[in-house]
Amino acid sequence: MAKVDEIITLSQPVVEGLGFELWGVEYSAQGKHSTLRIYIEHENGIKVEDCSSVSHQLAAVYDVEDPITNAYTLEVSSPGMDRPLFTLAQYQRFEGHMVKIRLKFPFEGKRKYEGIIAGVEDEHIVLQHGEFEYLLPFEQIDKANIVPVFED
Repeated sequence: MAKVDEIITLSQPVVEGLGFELWGVEYSAQGKHSTLRIYIEHENGIKVEDCSSVSHQLAAVYDVEDPITNAYTLEVSSPGMDRPLFTLAQYQRFEGHMVKIRLKFPFEGKRKYEGIIAGVEDEHIVLQHGEFEYLLPFEQIDKANIVPVFED
């Protein structure tokens, strides 16, 4: 996790300096096939040119600072409709939305949960699933994505 924190520290001023929000960072270290994925957001949406511009600037910073010593692929993209959630503030921002959550370890016998984000209490996500309400510890969340809902 320290590697991702270092990358966020390096990336945030660059992304914000270009007028975007740093939505999140995913780093998958898999030998010669490592991937660094940077998600950027903007109230007017994200275009391919935006991703290219941010990628170019970040690559220059990473070349100097060298946060990842092995070979990797840098990807810059929009979080999309099924956006991953990285921070408590993002869970608060998407209160009332459907989400899929995968935990690092089983909680009440399960690792995968799906439901409506009912809120954030302390360091827990309140997840509503039917008549059940779960209080999931934020630090135990491995991955979470918004589930797009399309109205007929």
